[in-house]
Order: sequence, then C-alpha cells, then structure tokens
Amino acid sequence: MTDRLPTAWDRLDSSMQARLAGLPRSLRLLLENALGHGARPDVARGFAAWLDGRLEGLTVPFAPTRILMQDTAGVAALVDLAALRDKAAQAGNPINPAVPIDLVIDHSVKVDFSGTPDAPERNIALEFERNLERYGFFKWAESAFASLQIVPPGNGICHQINLERLSAIARSAKDGSGRIVPEVVIGTDSHTTMINALGILGWGVGGIEAEVAALGQSSDIPIPPVTQVVLSGALAPGVSAADAALSLTAFLRGQGVVDQILEFIGPGAASLRLPDRAAIANMCPEYGATAGLFAVDGETLHYLRSMGRSEEDLTLYEAYARQSGLWAEDGQERRYSRTLKFDLSCVVPVMAGPARPQDIRPLAEVPASLPARTDAEGNADGAVLIAAITSCTNTANPVLMLEAGLVARRAVEHGLHPPAWVKTSLAPGSRAMADLLIRAGLMPYLEQIGFSVVGFGCTTCVGNSGALKPEAEAMLAADPGLVSAAVLSGNRNFPNRIHSRVQANYLASPPLVVAAALAGSLSGDLAAMPVGRDAQGKDVYLADLWPAPGEAQCLLAELEREGKPAGAPANARWDDLAAPEGDLFPWNAQSLLIRRPPFFDVDAGPPAAKIREAAVLLWLGDSITTDHISPIGAIAGDSPAAEWLRAHGWQRGDYGGYGDFRGNHEVMLRGTFDNRRLVNRFASDEGNRAIDTAGRETNIFDAALSYQAEGRPLVIWAGEAYGCGSARDWAAKGTALLGVRAVIARSFERIHRSNLIAMGVLPIRLEDTREPMLDAASRLTIHGLDQAGVHARLWIEVSGPGGGEYQAVAELVTPQDVAVYRAGGIPRMLGGGMCVEE
Repeated sequence: MTDRLPTAWDRLDSSMQARLAGLPRSLRLLLENALGHGARPDVARGFAAWLDGRLEGLTVPFAPTRILMQDTAGVAALVDLAALRDKAAQAGNPINPAVPIDLVIDHSVKVDFSGTPDAPERNIALEFERNLERYGFFKWAESAFASLQIVPPGNGICHQINLERLSAIARSAKDGSGRIVPEVVIGTDSHTTMINALGILGWGVGGIEAEVAALGQSSDIPIPPVTQVVLSGALAPGVSAADAALSLTAFLRGQGVVDQILEFIGPGAASLRLPDRAAIANMCPEYGATAGLFAVDGETLHYLRSMGRSEEDLTLYEAYARQSGLWAEDGQERRYSRTLKFDLSCVVPVMAGPARPQDIRPLAEVPASLPARTDAEGNADGAVLIAAITSCTNTANPVLMLEAGLVARRAVEHGLHPPAWVKTSLAPGSRAMADLLIRAGLMPYLEQIGFSVVGFGCTTCVGNSGALKPEAEAMLAADPGLVSAAVLSGNRNFPNRIHSRVQANYLASPPLVVAAALAGSLSGDLAAMPVGRDAQGKDVYLADLWPAPGEAQCLLAELEREGKPAGAPANARWDDLAAPEGDLFPWNAQSLLIRRPPFFDVDAGPPAAKIREAAVLLWLGDSITTDHISPIGAIAGDSPAAEWLRAHGWQRGDYGGYGDFRGNHEVMLRGTFDNRRLVNRFASDEGNRAIDTAGRETNIFDAALSYQAEGRPLVIWAGEAYGCGSARDWAAKGTALLGVRAVIARSFERIHRSNLIAMGVLPIRLEDTREPMLDAASRLTIHGLDQAGVHARLWIEVSGPGGGEYQAVAELVTPQDVAVYRAGGIPRMLGGGMCVEE
C-alpha cells in the first residue's frame, strides 16, 4: 500500500499538525481517536497546551473502538445493561450497545481435577454444570445485543485471545467516511493493557464505565503525563521475559507511575520478542500505570503473521503505523513528562512474593522472605502445595512455555517427579499454546511430572485453584502452623487470592514453576540446592535441567516454519446450550445466580451532598487491594453470603465461589470485604470483622446494616495505594450498597478511584501526614462538599476519640467526575434518563 491513508489526523490544518509532531505516540492515538469520533478539531489545542508544559485541567473526549470483557466482570455489566434495557423499554426508548464487545468466558474454570489426561474434559463438564444458568444468560445476551460476540468456554484467556485473534492495529471507521482509525480498547479486566504490546492503546476500566462506553457515550478523560521508559541492553542467557516483567514491575512501582501512560522504547525494547513485550505490558496494573505502550516494528508484524493474520491486514497495519508515527524507527523527536532508564542486562532470575508482585527476590533470597511462623519451628516450612503454569502474562509466551516443557523433559530423563503434596497444573492461555507444546513433542513430558492440561482459562491466577491434594491437607492437619507456598506463572499473588490455606504466594516464570514443583519446597535456594535425586541417588540441580541458551528459540523457529496454530475446536456443550429468547431478559425472581440489579431503579433525587457525623466502618492500612474489597474466592459456610443462599434454597454442600454470583447483587453485597486477610484496626482479629452501632464485633455486612438502620452515613479510612489490583466494579458497587459515602486514603489506584466515583462514593485524598487515633465511636464531618469541584479542598472534622481536623482533597479529576458524583453516580444518571456528558 503506497498511497497515503485517509485518517482523522487530516482534519487538523497543517500548522497544527506541525505543532503536534512532538506528541508521544499514546497522545497522538488519543487525539486521533477523539477526532475519529467526531470531536471538533479545536480539541487539539489541549494537546498543544500539554506540549507547552501545562499538565492540569486538560481533558479529551474518549470513546473506545472496541470493548473486551471476561465473564465474571462481563456478567455484571450485561446484567446491568439488561436491566437498563427494561427501564428504557418502559419509556419507549430501547437501547442497544453501539460499540463492538468481545466477551471471553475464561474466569470460571476451576482446577477440580489435575494430573491426568482427562482433567480438561472433567473440569469443563463441572464448569458447565455449575454455570448453566449464567451461560444461558450469555447466549441470550449475544442474540439480544447485536454488537456482542461471545467466545465460549474452553478457548483460553481473554487477553491472550485478544492478542492472538481479536485485535487490529487500525481499522476502517464505522461512520462510512473511509478513514482509517487506530484501535483503542477498554476492558473490564485490568490486564487489558497486554494489548499495548502490539502498539494498540488499551486499558482496564470498571464495568460501569464500560457500560457507558458500550452505549456510545464518550467520556472526558484527563490528558495524562506520559513517561518514556528507555530500555537498554538485552536479557542475559537463562533470564526470562517473566524475570524482566517482574523486575520492571518493582522498578516502576518504586518510581511512582500511577495514572501515567508509559512508552517503552530503546534498543532493549527492540531486542524483545512480541510475547516478551506482552508480559511487560500485561503487568501494567501491578506497576500502577494506565498503559504501557510499545511501538510497532517488524517483530510486531512477524508475531501477527505467525498468528495467522492476512497479508492484506499486515500491509494496512504497517502503512498506518508508519504514517501515524506509531512505527518504532521513525526518527521523530518526542516530548515526554519524564524519562526513566532500565538496563535489561541487569535482570536476574527472580520470584516475586510472598504477597505482592512488586516484591521481587533473587532465588537465593526467597527462603528468607517466607512469612514467620507464629508457633514453634517447623521442618516443612516453605512446602510448595500449589505449582501452576497459568495466567495470560506468561502462558502467551511460546518461548517460556517451551522452556517449561524442556525442563520437564530433562526432569523425566533424570527420573524426577514432584513430591506427593504438590498440586501441579497447566492451563495454557490459548489452544495455540497447547498445540505448540504438542507439536514440539514436549506435552508428554509435562504430563509425566503432573503438568497435564487442566483447561483453558485463568484457573489458579484468579483463585480457582480447587482443593489441595490430600497429602497437603494431611501436612496442614499435622502442623497447623505450617508456612506453605504456592508458585505460579501469574500476575497477582495477594493474600488469600490463590488459596485460603496457603500463606505465601510467589510469581515466577513457567520453567521456574516446574523447578519449584520438583523441589517441593522453597526453604532453600533453588539455584543452588538439589531439586531432586535421580535413580542412582545422585543430586540433580537446576542447572542440570535448564535449557541451553537459545534452545527454546530455535525450537520455536522450527515450529513456526511448519505451520500455523490450531483453530478453535468445536464446542458441542455451548452449541447445545438452551437460552432464553426475546429482546428483554425474562428475569427469574427465584434465581440465585442472575437477579435484576437495583442500581437503575431511581425514584428520588441524588443523595445529600453533606456528610455529617459519619461512622468509620473500617480503619485500614496500606495496599488495600480490590481482592480485599471485592468478593473473591470460595464462599465460606459461615459467611453472610452463605447464610443468604441457605435462606433462599441453596442445596449444594459447598457454596462455590463469589465469581459464580457476579450477577446476583444480594450475594455480592454480603461478600464485600469478606477476606480473611483483611485487617480492620477496630477488630480483635483479621478477617471479615467490624463494630456495629451497639459496640459489638460482628461481620462487616451486619455492622453496616446497623448503621443504615439508624440513618448514619459511613466512611472508610485507609492508607496508601487504596484499591490496587483488578478492575473490579463490584469493589465499588458493594462499597456503595453498604452505605459508605466516602473513602479517605492517602492515595488511590486509578481504576478503583474511577469506580468509586461512578457509584457515587467520594474518594478523598488525605494530605495531613499525621496518623489519626480513631475509634469505632469516632464521628466524622466532611466540610467543603457543598461546592466540591475538581480537586476541591476539604477538611475532615473528627469528634470523639481521635478528635481533630485533617486537610484533604476530593479526588475528582475532571468536570465529568464532579457531575457524576453530584448526581449520585452513573447508575442514577442512566436510570434517571440523564446523559453522563454534562
């Protein structure tokens, strides 16, 4: 393609185009997106002001070209849209999503069976049995909403499928103008940023934001700071892309990149294969940035060609990238907010843990990082109870998967096998990765040491690890103080996430997961201690198992020459699944899985702006994640959620996981903050505990109800990085339904801050450096809310115990944030027939 492509950039006059030539690539994409969606050309003035050094108060209208969803967040969004369609139909104004939505069912498969060749079939059979009603709802939605495409269970993880099959660097505009527009994606999962590896701008949002975007309404977003990250050097032999991604996560989290877009450039970036870049981009939520963009180059096109993209598409992508400046070697000088430098040659093999992805440890330091015991010394501390090759972060990387297979082959040759207590699992992020291992002849070796395929989905990375092995349960019974570990090739290892009985969780590359499984323990240095003994009793070390430099890369090159990855298989279970029909969903009032949500039933006006004499429901510390807030993991039999299920006819002996009930607000509300590792400073022990109006310690749901009964508003007081983690809108929905009016914290993560505002909960950033001495009897009045605008100054008056005044700022970043908050949240605006663009 030699002719110049018609793009939205052409709407700017030549002088403005010249003035904006130095924009970072990401801001050029945001501007083209705005122009492509009909924004007036004068929107470019804000970007010119950004180049001139102005950073505050600049916004741009934003509307994605496509929305990506996974099933547990997607069901909540689609249930909302179905309820909103009911309300609109009553007014004679039917609605339909106007933006293409791809929903991939990947979060529901659990590792009930592992270590046997029939595990995937048995696990998916249980998956359908448990989720029959929910999957029927998805099939109804696909037929009712014209723009919705469902990728059925058993295909893989949404971000990996997005990378391999769904994405396009540029497309023809839908308005019939003939213009080529860049793909800009939002997703209801924070790791949507993985697509940044292809030069596609994308990030995670809450479900409410996705619903607004799906309805075709643009939103005003701040023009963000953009940090240039110059990568130099190259990874040393034996060092993996997973090591680089974890090391960059630690480095960037330390540099403070929250709410920024990063652009990775330099010779180090060019040295990385596309899947290596994808691992770094995938970890973007862990280092706190909005997006982590790589430029397009020959490696980008090579990857897309290997995934079966047509030559016509590849020609279009290259032409657009070169014309728009998205091409890596365009010679253009660009202006950035700041520059960071990172040398890839300094990266060493690491694990991250035991509770945060940014806490990286060289292998020699892992044993010392295990949590301290609370009782007598135990010889089995560090026992690996779960070893899982899982998660889109690393299972999308063919070299890492082949390296895991090569380690497995050498382990079999040495006669090694994991100890009986280790639960091993392999969950490739797509069928293409499983096909790769089969064609490489490595799958039989993985199977022989227990790493049989268990399914195609997120599995252990989202807590769907299933039961521990009986041998592990016996170890825990014999030693209740045992400090046990999980090792996974995932992206999150927050407390209580992987398994409630496992205290320490470590992230590692797939070949290191295999090595940890063989060793069965993290009590010693994996790089120095024997990982096992062969049939002759000779010690076998990691160096004996590790692939030779370039071995996996050469094997991959051979496989790529042989043919393309396998396509999606037939899915008879999905095809035969019955589903309701009709434009409106037939709600079943007795359903325990799909219930009509209350958010859009708006009869009264917005809630009162003033917050007076509020009680502090929770007094929390730093790094409260959305795993702490949003319902996640298994539902305990003594929880308020289980109590509600029993009262409404639940028959099964177990209660499943909260992910199964994302379409039931009654269960999700009762599961908000139901995390056994939550530390509320008012409570006597960690877990789901709070103080009610009578001063009694009870669960958080019942405590909140007692305050609601007396009409008292609630607030939450927390520390740094409140809401880090997944893009779970239920973390905000549940908070709002508990009666919480504001969250006071020293800092917020971007997605959760936006979600709180969307639900009418005010995020307040505390500026006072004093540490309060609060009490459950303390009462708070927040002054300055009547006229609260963008970053409005507030002061918090605390009466009773911990009394005093504290300076703070309303974390409302744009005028649209202010409008949404004053209206009481987006559901009230939509349910009341208001437009969110005010």
